[in-house]
Amino acid sequence: MKSVKNRKPLALHWKILIGMGLGIIYGIIALQTDSGAFTTNYIKPFGHIFINMLKLIAMPLIFFSLITGISNLKDMTKLSKMGLKTFGIYIFTTIAAISIGLVMVNIIAPGEGFSDADQQKFSAMFNEQVQQRQADAEKFENQSPLQFLVDIIPDNIVASASDNGNMLQMIFFAVILGIAIILVPAVETKVVSAFFNGMNSVILKTIDIIMEFAPIGVFALLGAIIVDLKGDMVLFTALGWYALTVIVGLVIVAFVFYPLLLQLLTKTKPLAFFKAISPAQLLAFSTSSSAATLPVTMECCEKNLKISHEVSSFVLPIGATVNMDGTSLYQAVAAVFIATAFGIDLTFSQQLTIILTATLASIGSAAVPGAGMVMLVIVLNSVGVPSEGLALIFAIDRPLDMLRTTINVTGDMAVASIIQHFNRDVTSNV
Repeated sequence: MKSVKNRKPLALHWKILIGMGLGIIYGIIALQTDSGAFTTNYIKPFGHIFINMLKLIAMPLIFFSLITGISNLKDMTKLSKMGLKTFGIYIFTTIAAISIGLVMVNIIAPGEGFSDADQQKFSAMFNEQVQQRQADAEKFENQSPLQFLVDIIPDNIVASASDNGNMLQMIFFAVILGIAIILVPAVETKVVSAFFNGMNSVILKTIDIIMEFAPIGVFALLGAIIVDLKGDMVLFTALGWYALTVIVGLVIVAFVFYPLLLQLLTKTKPLAFFKAISPAQLLAFSTSSSAATLPVTMECCEKNLKISHEVSSFVLPIGATVNMDGTSLYQAVAAVFIATAFGIDLTFSQQLTIILTATLASIGSAAVPGAGMVMLVIVLNSVGVPSEGLALIFAIDRPLDMLRTTINVTGDMAVASIIQHFNRDVTSNV
């Protein structure tokens, strides 16, 4: 019989699953016992604490891991090739996800059964939120088409580091710094490289410490979410077909498109892939934040998928900001659903416009507050659909956001696996 001392510790994904299960059970009990105030005051804060800890470490992780990853390449040609492949595959997967969403929404046609009474009810309930998203989208639309490039270049790196919304700016600065280290003779950068490598190791150990809190964090998050959604439960029935369409599209992307892509390009077995990335998927579902999940995403890729630090530190931070397959699919489905609900029949060319606009939105959305909904306003405007229709989907956005964030993170890790396969001859495994 094995002693307690030699017993293998419980894997992280099991700990998170237990936390999620207990959180769901608690949420249901809290609803039945009318414990909403207790949950808000004494349970929900632990979820916020956990997310804050993950966000706290996200910027330092991106900064130090990118610099060490790029500087270890020792060759500018390797970086440029990896960059072109990364962006090319990210754009391809985004277009594919949007196309899958459009196919599903045209087959299921969830907007056809949406009544005028439901339209008026949702419009009245969410009018204020819609106006806010419209105002944000108007600011974005009035900018230069190249404004997103301007936003990537920081004018104060300290200010950029203080806001997780400026992740692209930190990536830009880290890439420039990493390139500079490559170009300077190694003998002169020995101390600098040692510092960044040491700090990267410290950051990774900090992540391990934070993840000890994960079961408590996801318990609090899911328990509070169930309690918070109590008032919207009745509204979900009117949006059932819309939600089903989004979910079916996301499932096809996650369990058909990604595995097929991995099988064709890397020979990776789907079951092994999903087992390796499950902690990051569970955390993405619980937090609804790709940025907050990034530390665990990188850890899963390096430790479980055996992706080199050079690849993961470059591909994953960029993916967390520009690759949003789940969000893009949802925007396509939502646009057609709202159009149909308003009696607007979108032509084939208009649906092609949705593909183009949603793809560009996924790249430029990182600099926009409330990115997903704001960019959906722009997608709607591009095909002449009233943006007031945004009110029709607000009630069910939170649970769908959890699912599409999971797909966003899954897509990042799938692309990282592909890039690792293409670059296996020039990178070293961790």
